Amino acid sequence: MEKKKKILIVEDEKNIAQVLLYNLVKAGYEAEVASDGGAGLARGSSGEFDLILLDIMLPVMNGFEVCERLRRVTQVPIIFVTAREEEKDKILGLDTGADDYVTKPFSFRELLSRIRANIRRSSSEPVAEKKAEQSEPILIGDLCIDRERYSVTRKGEEIELSKKDYDFLVFLAENAGHAYSRAELLEQVWGYDGYIGDVRNVDVTVCRLRNKLEDDPGRPEYLLTKRGVGYYLRLP
Repeated sequence: MEKKKKILIVEDEKNIAQVLLYNLVKAGYEAEVASDGGAGLARGSSGEFDLILLDIMLPVMNGFEVCERLRRVTQVPIIFVTAREEEKDKILGLDTGADDYVTKPFSFRELLSRIRANIRRSSSEPVAEKKAEQSEPILIGDLCIDRERYSVTRKGEEIELSKKDYDFLVFLAENAGHAYSRAELLEQVWGYDGYIGDVRNVDVTVCRLRNKLEDDPGRPEYLLTKRGVGYYLRLP
């Protein structure tokens, strides 16, 4: 019998935590609640969980800091579940290394779909990583994507990217010149279909990558837009 996947809920509002706990257990998961950021960081760093649901407004330590510190020790999928819906908060949340961002109130059915997609994608990554280790670096102008070392450099200087940004860039680099719609990118990089995916995740990721890769993000040379279609990486 397959072992149940285990989810950590980092949430200080007891009613929301209990609703999440009840529904996750009902859906076949093991689940545990941490009621403040410090406890969430400690439990999330333990390696016991397959996914973390993380609020932002927490006692002791806010969710942004928890996420950033967790990313130093684990690549377990992290989904922010929060009432803060401003674009700047979403950008900051994804910048700290989260895989997704869901605003309250939310549909549990939608959240469950995102949980399943993230766990499925995380569970399948070792195979993809083994394949990547056998790949040659991708060179596009002075941009070098080394899939064996999981590093990106430009003009010899390393560019720090979150895992999601790296996955996004590698996918486009492996398909350079081909433009993908936001819905296609959600499916290929996030593992979401159009029903559960938020296309703003794609736009936020593109904006972040352009700020790191381009001399002038407003006039990109690498990560380009094809009007009416979507985004693509220029051909080598």
